[in-house]
Amino acid sequence: EIVTNQPVIDKNREKSHITDWVEFKLTNGDIRSIVDPKLKEDYDANGAWKVVELALACVNPSSSRRPTMPHVVMELNECLSFELVRKQGSEDMFPRYSIEFSTSSASDFAPRAR
Repeated sequence: EIVTNQPVIDKNREKSHITDWVEFKLTNGDIRSIVDPKLKEDYDANGAWKVVELALACVNPSSSRRPTMPHVVMELNECLSFELVRKQGSEDMFPRYSIEFSTSSASDFAPRAR
């Protein structure tokens, strides 16, 4: 949903479920047909491919074939680095930032005992 700016289910699409739609679009080999057109191709294509492939892996029907959250975080960090390098190369007027996501073994969102 985030990459495409499309709803999960859209009865007006040839493939109504977003996963089926993305897989169908990928057969053309053109990431631009999947990424939100509002981005006007202002993104790193390699990073976009990696994010889409990762998203598809995360919805694999077989839970044992889905990536772990640490793996997802690592892959997203790599995608972010592609984009940061691209932006730094084209827009030297902006400060260079380093952004990193992490996972911890203790979740801030876990239920707490009362």
